[in-house]
Amino acid sequence: MRGGRRRRRRRRRGGGAVGAMADGNADWMGSLPPPLRSLPLSNLAIPGSHDSFSYWVDEKSPVGPDQATVIKRLARISLVRKIMKKWSVTQNLTFKEQLEGGIRYFDLRVSSKPGEIGQEIYFIHGLFGIKVWDGLKEMNGFLEQHPKEVIFLDFNHFYAMEDSHHHFLINRIHSAFESKLCCVECVEYVTLLYMWEKKHQVLIFYHHPLYQEYPFLWPGNKMPAPWANTTNVHKLLQFLETTLGERSRYGTFHVSQAILTPRVKTIARHLIRGLKNTLVHRNLPMILNWVKAQKPGVMGVNIITSDFVELVDFAATVIALNNLLLEEDESAT
Repeated sequence: MRGGRRRRRRRRRGGGAVGAMADGNADWMGSLPPPLRSLPLSNLAIPGSHDSFSYWVDEKSPVGPDQATVIKRLARISLVRKIMKKWSVTQNLTFKEQLEGGIRYFDLRVSSKPGEIGQEIYFIHGLFGIKVWDGLKEMNGFLEQHPKEVIFLDFNHFYAMEDSHHHFLINRIHSAFESKLCCVECVEYVTLLYMWEKKHQVLIFYHHPLYQEYPFLWPGNKMPAPWANTTNVHKLLQFLETTLGERSRYGTFHVSQAILTPRVKTIARHLIRGLKNTLVHRNLPMILNWVKAQKPGVMGVNIITSDFVELVDFAATVIALNNLLLEEDESAT
């Protein structure tokens, strides 16, 4: 695994897009102008990634329990798993690279490995990714070096997990971040100034009833992420507009999933091309134009997620939207 990741990183160093993304974004929250530091984090524009962990998936491992039985049978063939990888990977950058590039919201799906001894938990999207513990440690390493940055970890899908697995995972989360974890509060109270005063840097959203047993687990309904489930970019943008218009009534954080989702027939027609070459490259410019036209705030965008966040100036574009709030503040005075 490590060798494969090293090879991928060497290939990426030659590309300008990744380097451009990383420049100046590692401390963007700490660098926000004073008027924005006292605004609720739910009112700021925050870049996020979809299936954030999928930069590495193990095509040699069994297919995950998130897949249908027929897929599991087909995936006994090595070539099928290679094709699955092309459609399972939605990011190229590691957690650290995403964080350095400005990403602050992470979409996480996790699973045990059926048949494996112990209770280890892995990231999963069709195929198994790295251990969750390794990802959490990588994120904490970044936060140690950037004490004014705040991240949102959204654990929204669980597979092959009993209560004992959940308790194991939750204890891992606590061990990784300890006092950096922000306990559940009224959403409107959570500002950067609040987080800095408390020395908190991590908000965990846990879409399982066990969140009620731990004060540092926020309920999943505080992080709604409506899903367009379409391959049509025009339908996607219409859906994003509609769901934004409804968000103000709930008093929560909000995720605009600016992503297209392949259907079975999409995959069947473009087996070898994969997600990036079939849907993402072609539609990202239009999606980015939609992002540029947005405004953060109670009635506007909050968290926006994308696939392959380094392909365009996604993070920088989302972060720049916060300047509109600054202009609004200046005009009010």
